[in-house]
Amino acid sequence: MLPLKDYNPTSSVAWVTIVLIAINVGVFLTEPILSSGRTQEQQVVAQARYFACHGAVPFEVTHGERTGDALRRGTRFESEADNAYAALEALTCPHKNVWLSIITSMFLHGSIAHIGFNMLFLWIFGNNVEDRLGKIRYIVFYLVCGIAAAYAQSYVFPSSATPLVGASGAIAGVLGAYIVMFPTAPILTWVFFFIIPIPAFIMIGVWFLLQLTSSVGSVSGDTGVAYMAHVGGFLAGMLLLLILRPRRPKPVVVSPYC
Repeated sequence: MLPLKDYNPTSSVAWVTIVLIAINVGVFLTEPILSSGRTQEQQVVAQARYFACHGAVPFEVTHGERTGDALRRGTRFESEADNAYAALEALTCPHKNVWLSIITSMFLHGSIAHIGFNMLFLWIFGNNVEDRLGKIRYIVFYLVCGIAAAYAQSYVFPSSATPLVGASGAIAGVLGAYIVMFPTAPILTWVFFFIIPIPAFIMIGVWFLLQLTSSVGSVSGDTGVAYMAHVGGFLAGMLLLLILRPRRPKPVVVSPYC
């Protein structure tokens, strides 16, 4: 299921969501994956080096130590990919800030499809959550959800040296908040060969169940998708609503059925 739009008006322009999308797109345009003049192999290595230096690495988050330093001490990771990432980091970014990388990783993406789907979800659901929370609290909410997502993935796979990249953990938190605040809001959704309005609790609920079942079936952190980050971000978003307590009046949902 792919959401296309929601029927849920806001009382103000979602400037923070717009800026977040602009930053994500701007960062993506600077990534090595879009550089020209390289062979495909050179592109892959350049992108891996970039992610190793700026992505959140589960081993580093749980151990508080750079993988490059651990590699120099004789540590060997479980997979060849992990060891390759650690070696790239040791050679390229010896002064990487482990804790800052948790934030920077939230603005990195691995492909056009990756950033495209993430920004679509952020635009559809982020504007209403921002409208209810207010600008400042929404910024805090978004960043905390992203941090919670990184920690969730890291503590399930503490030995992984594969970098986590993408805004999906923070956006999962936005989905968690949306399903609590607007469970019946109609979401225009592409389902197989049909485009139909579906209540938010069904559309988002199915998405969450897919993330949860995929995370249970995952045995390593190298699947290409950080399912536990999605689960952790989603639950963090629901929990944070109890702390931030949105006070703005709930807007009237315009039903497409009328």
